[in-house]
Amino acid sequence: MPLTRDFKDSIKTRADADPAFRAALLSEVVDLFLAGDVATGRAVLRDYINATVGFAALAEITGIPVKSLMRMVGTTGNPRAENLFAILGALQRATGVQLSVRAAA
Repeated sequence: MPLTRDFKDSIKTRADADPAFRAALLSEVVDLFLAGDVATGRAVLRDYINATVGFAALAEITGIPVKSLMRMVGTTGNPRAENLFAILGALQRATGVQLSVRAAA
């Protein structure tokens, strides 16, 4: 389901103003991937990229072409683990959000 421009603008406005929201959004991306909901994880990752650094800046940081990044997080995308972790690492550095993983019983 395509998102409306108003929703995307709302996400960007909130992400710009609220560091806790940015952290929660990126954390949700990883949680979705770990839970096996890859399609939703890619959609939220796409929103996060658009709301924070943008694809052009992310391409510059990662060295991955813009069109490749867009395909990877698109509806039919299938990024390799190496690229996914490069994207997540670059986003953490660029936005100041630091994720950590811990085992739960």
